[in-house]
Amino acid sequence: MFFAIKDLRKWFGGVKAVNGITLSVNKGEICSVIGPNGAGKTTLFNLITGFIKPDSGEVTFLDEKITGKHPKIITERGIARSFQIVNIFPRLSVYENVMVAILAQRGKSWNLLSRARIYAREECLQLLESIGLSEQSQMVAGQLSHGNQKRLEVGLALAMKPKLLLLDEPTAGMAVEEKAGVLATVRQMTQEQGCTIFLCEHDMRVIFEVSDTVWVVHNGQVVTHGTVAEIRGNEMVRKIYLGEKN
Repeated sequence: MFFAIKDLRKWFGGVKAVNGITLSVNKGEICSVIGPNGAGKTTLFNLITGFIKPDSGEVTFLDEKITGKHPKIITERGIARSFQIVNIFPRLSVYENVMVAILAQRGKSWNLLSRARIYAREECLQLLESIGLSEQSQMVAGQLSHGNQKRLEVGLALAMKPKLLLLDEPTAGMAVEEKAGVLATVRQMTQEQGCTIFLCEHDMRVIFEVSDTVWVVHNGQVVTHGTVAEIRGNEMVRKIYLGEKN
């Protein structure tokens, strides 16, 4: 199994944030998790990436148990993540942001004269092209639009050459036209880089447009899962998660 979660649990006081979630992600697919606010989605991502430790259960990646391991170790295994809140270097240029990430992945320091930086130039330019930020490469990252900052953050995660990329609300706060660009980037990642995507997102149009498989969580538990067509046609999902009434 490429990636799997089994009976994962996390309580905060008397609140069951994640209450026995079991799910799996196949290699090369775009898999989404949906649910209302407070369903446990972000807590689940934090458990997977080692930012918090579970009370019980296990996370397996490429047949290795990574449950509760330090985030650095999990990243080294091939899992990267973008966050709900943009996490970039706002005072560096877009190009410098990506270069820092590439050098970090290679275990090299940020050095203006280093050979590693010279040799990484082509990789940096290719990555900027793939995320649609070539023309903005010399802009200060903090001056980008919100949508382009999110694209850049995805680029920083991709610079780590992940096998599995977790995207936490990748289109939050974006205009419709910005979302289209990010969706195109996500599709391109899976096709060109063989990167498996696991994302949580509130915009159901985004979910239905990019996902191969959708898992629905509520009160910290999986209540159903299936293809986009199956979830779109599920009466419970329509009424509860999509806000539809009779």
